[in-house]
Amino acid sequence: MTKVYKSAIGESQIQQRYDEQLDQLPVATEHFCVPTRAGETFVLASGPAGAPPVVLLHGSGANASTWAGDIGSWAALFRVYAVDLLGEPGRSAPVRLPLESDATASWLDEVLDALGVDSVALVGMSLGGWTALDYAIRRPSRVTRMTLLCPGGIGRQTWRWLPKALLLGALGRRGRRKTAQMVTGLGSAGTDGILDDVTLVFSNFNPRTGKLPIFSDAALQSISVPVRLIVGDRDVMMDSAESADRVTRCIPDASVTVLAGTGHAVLGQTEAVTDFLRSR
Repeated sequence: MTKVYKSAIGESQIQQRYDEQLDQLPVATEHFCVPTRAGETFVLASGPAGAPPVVLLHGSGANASTWAGDIGSWAALFRVYAVDLLGEPGRSAPVRLPLESDATASWLDEVLDALGVDSVALVGMSLGGWTALDYAIRRPSRVTRMTLLCPGGIGRQTWRWLPKALLLGALGRRGRRKTAQMVTGLGSAGTDGILDDVTLVFSNFNPRTGKLPIFSDAALQSISVPVRLIVGDRDVMMDSAESADRVTRCIPDASVTVLAGTGHAVLGQTEAVTDFLRSR
């Protein structure tokens, strides 16, 4: 099995930065470590205990800090649970479940059960979007609605960025930062800190290398809850046009937004997601 971190020192650096990010969150949070058969799972909880529950699922190479710009607004209205996915650079167990099985859904069952949540709205980004889709397809009675930001599993995964990334890798940290900029699509004013964090992670972390399973038309057509899809038209990792087309064709109650000039990092959607989560 692939080791999640390249070294113990690298793991320590990532975790130290994660501690700093958690300390800087704009809302009071509770930290839970949920035991599951797959491994311990870290959950960051915020918002009123009796409010409608929302579970946030980040992408690969990330952790719950993904939602730092959103969580303050969402926690004012919902009970928000930001879950660290297994096998990623957060605080959950460093194990990776087989994606072509029920294993991921069973793991999320255990997490929700431990949190006392019967049914929930899901917000997923990239791998987290794939996880949300997989769960909604396998456990339809437990999902009330979904927001999917640049999700995997719908449009084809693309690799045209990889040859350039391999060349940039020879340039050390400067090359890794350029790769982070290329893959995320970030680079405008105000994103330097995010690029610094992405560079730190991928300098010390071994990402997943396999393709995410693509959901069939029949599987997508089985989703009966409202879905909000938001993708960028310059995403170099996922075929966003195909994602938008398949969701429009296959999911009965779906709304689709394609953001112009946006790459794989779909940020700044706090208000759009809030409006969708509050809608009936």
